[in-house]
Amino acid sequence: MTARPQNRVFGKQKHHHTIILASGDMVRHMTVRPWMAALAVCMVGILSIGYLLATSYLVLRDDLIGATMARQARMQYDYEDRIAALRAQVDRVTSRQLLDQQVVEEKVDKLIEQQQQLSSRGGKLNALLDRAESSGLTDKGSRTDANAPAAKNEHAQLTAPKAIEKLLSSGKPADATPDNSTLAYVPAPETVADRADRVFSKVTLSLKHIEQDQLTRIRNLTADASGTANEIQSIMHNVGIKLPNEVASTAGKDEDGGVGGPYAAPENVDQFEQSMADLDTALTHLETVRGAAESLPFRNPAPGKLVTSPFGNRKDPFFGTLALHTGTDFHFSPGEKIKATAPGKVVAAGWTGGYGNMVEIDHGDGISTRYGHMEQVLVKIGDKVDRSGIVGLAGSTGRSTGTHLHYEVRENGRPVDPMYFINAGAKLASYISGMGAI
Repeated sequence: MTARPQNRVFGKQKHHHTIILASGDMVRHMTVRPWMAALAVCMVGILSIGYLLATSYLVLRDDLIGATMARQARMQYDYEDRIAALRAQVDRVTSRQLLDQQVVEEKVDKLIEQQQQLSSRGGKLNALLDRAESSGLTDKGSRTDANAPAAKNEHAQLTAPKAIEKLLSSGKPADATPDNSTLAYVPAPETVADRADRVFSKVTLSLKHIEQDQLTRIRNLTADASGTANEIQSIMHNVGIKLPNEVASTAGKDEDGGVGGPYAAPENVDQFEQSMADLDTALTHLETVRGAAESLPFRNPAPGKLVTSPFGNRKDPFFGTLALHTGTDFHFSPGEKIKATAPGKVVAAGWTGGYGNMVEIDHGDGISTRYGHMEQVLVKIGDKVDRSGIVGLAGSTGRSTGTHLHYEVRENGRPVDPMYFINAGAKLASYISGMGAI
């Protein structure tokens, strides 16, 4: 029986490689198997690759270190540039805040000055309004007070710097201005300057409204005062009353009265001050005319009483012939009080011929009044009588047929119809309070 072949690979016998090493008498041999050869080749390849890598690292190390240092330098430069840009931005924001603060302080000072000026003007205006009310003028608007808040038109009133600071401190705090990268996407928040401009614009507009209201009221009062004075003068002129010297000089100041002088450019006059001066002049004129009217006998000595005999020619009750009646007779009850129709000085008091008990009062400017047929005289010569002052008691003394008041008005000693003055007083009553009746 034949033996089968051993270690066949694909029909062939596998032979092992043998390495023989001889050294003198010694001979050694080593069998090299395939896996050992493969392992040796792998080790050689690994060592070769490691050697190549180490060599490459040593060769490229300087370049890598240089590149890393250059990158770090670039990063440092970028950071330094960024820090410089941020510092510049902080400096700009700080400068802008300082500038805004300076602008705000200047505007605050200006507003405080305007508010103080309006307060001062309000005090002057109130004084003129009091004069206007005492002169019989009615103010169509409410009194303007620079320290009182006005709701209409949202008039913001400021009485102290703290009020302005309170307005400025309201709202969110101002942020720094965003950089250009966010401007296109996020709206910029309101800064201190923006909010201050908005607040100051509102307050300034409010102060302008107050100033305009004051000017409007002053002009209206000036027109009313001038119109009232002219109406009173016209009524007084119709009854033949001459104007007092100061009134005549005021009314005729624009007439040719011998004025002159070198020409000089006009000074810059504040509009409000000029309006105040015009109102003061108009009120002074009105007060003078009104005082002149109140000093004259324009009131009715017997309001509601029956006129028993008018002024003019009539049949004399004693002789039956035509005679001039120099006054107007009013029916009175015995002992009824008789009052003066205007203030003045008593120049006659007592029995005076046909007048019986009579009182004569001088009112100035050549105007006087007489009160006759009284039962009793209650004043004496030299007494000063106020308006509605009692001068006596009604009676029927002298040439009288019954109890009544004989009332005369004389101009420069000449008797005039008292009804002219009484009717004029009724017209003046619409311009002067209390005029027309005692």
